[in-house]
Amino acid sequence: MNNDGQTTCTIPSQACGDGDPASIFSTGPLVPGVRLPLLMTAQEGRDLGELSAAARCGADEFLSIHGGVLFRGLPVESPSDFESFVKVFTQSMIAYEFGSTPRSQVHHQVYTSTEYPSDQHIPLHNEQAYTTEWPMKIWFYCGQPSEEGGYTPIADSREVLTRIPSHIRKRFIRKGVMYVRNYGNGLDVPWQKVFNTEDRAIVEQFCRKNGILFEWKPDGELRTRQIAQAVAVHPVTQEEVWFNQAHLFHVSNLEPDVREALLCAVSEDELPRHVYYGDGTSIETDVLNEIRDVYRCLAVQFSWQKGDVLMLDNMLAAHGRTPYKGNRQILVAMAEPSGALPECR
Repeated sequence: MNNDGQTTCTIPSQACGDGDPASIFSTGPLVPGVRLPLLMTAQEGRDLGELSAAARCGADEFLSIHGGVLFRGLPVESPSDFESFVKVFTQSMIAYEFGSTPRSQVHHQVYTSTEYPSDQHIPLHNEQAYTTEWPMKIWFYCGQPSEEGGYTPIADSREVLTRIPSHIRKRFIRKGVMYVRNYGNGLDVPWQKVFNTEDRAIVEQFCRKNGILFEWKPDGELRTRQIAQAVAVHPVTQEEVWFNQAHLFHVSNLEPDVREALLCAVSEDELPRHVYYGDGTSIETDVLNEIRDVYRCLAVQFSWQKGDVLMLDNMLAAHGRTPYKGNRQILVAMAEPSGALPECR
């Protein structure tokens, strides 16, 4: 244990090749007594290559236990540095396709975090859990912390599952979740950006491949429906996790005045995003509020420091965003697509 009360990594150096985290990082929980995330703080004066190798070793050992690792003190100073760091962990970085929120490409497969107005709260969620294929890993890089707020709260998806009342959990598992999306029309992301194409045939091919029902409306816009999992089993740890975005897609997630204005402007079936049980029946708002309460109870948040990199196992850990003031730059990279994983029964 060092002077800061952090324990050092005890991974044998031969397991790490040229990067031994025990000699390069101090490690310990970010929040005492809380599993997520593990904090790994780099020694000063080390170059990024050496730190990256040791970080990879530490993540291999600890990610599936903690669900997330916060790397602090890294000399990551640009989107290019961030990409180089991520590529040490994986060779399967992926593009942001079939996304549900606006992002901009910054550098190759590095993107901005969700470009919602700074006064909006983004609920905790697992990335792309509204479909049947999602990134297994996600990284966040802090290029500029905000002056106030702007946290990226995280929560353990295993704990979320256990805290949700049994009758709610069983109902979701039995029925699944149906996501309905209406793209464009000035209300949501255009389908051309979501699918990264102007070609309808490519969109249709993607939808058929992924079991997504699609409909081209008379105005030329697109509506999709997809039934996906509510609870899934992690392919490595074999643990069950709460893994859906019902609480986020449902119209009740909107602020009351926004919700009222939207429902005055369009019918329910024309909402930009909405969600139902997999059999098409309505999900009760009070049920979703119970789920939101679980996330709020389990949320862990921290102040970003410039150069921080947060690595999450996307199935084991959910993430969100709090409102903020001032300039803020949080970049995102995703990797390791994993589709059609076994659903909990």
